[in-house]
Amino acid sequence: MAVKIRLTRGGAKKRPYYKVVVADARAPRDGAFIEKVGTYNPLVAKDSDMRITFKAERVEHWLSLGAQPTDKVAKFIKDAGIKLPEGILKKMAVKVKSQTTKPSRKEQKAAAGK
Repeated sequence: MAVKIRLTRGGAKKRPYYKVVVADARAPRDGAFIEKVGTYNPLVAKDSDMRITFKAERVEHWLSLGAQPTDKVAKFIKDAGIKLPEGILKKMAVKVKSQTTKPSRKEQKAAAGK
């Protein structure tokens, strides 16, 4: 069974609140999950401790069993100081590298003309 660590949306309309859960990869986003391992409240200030909370020992446990975090959750886990496996860190580095954009033709012409 493929297991993912991902966000599940809750809260009211225009007032999102997310649970960080361990779920079967085939389950729907807001469907059944195995375990709740944290929360994410995007409405709280970015520097607040209550914005993202994790049960660190449970996240490490599931990562050691091979659970794959989604991109957003992997970023949150890394920012929280929880050690991620090397394979996930490499995947994150590749995604960051691929997101760099090359200058447009207009910008290239302007740079060449100077």
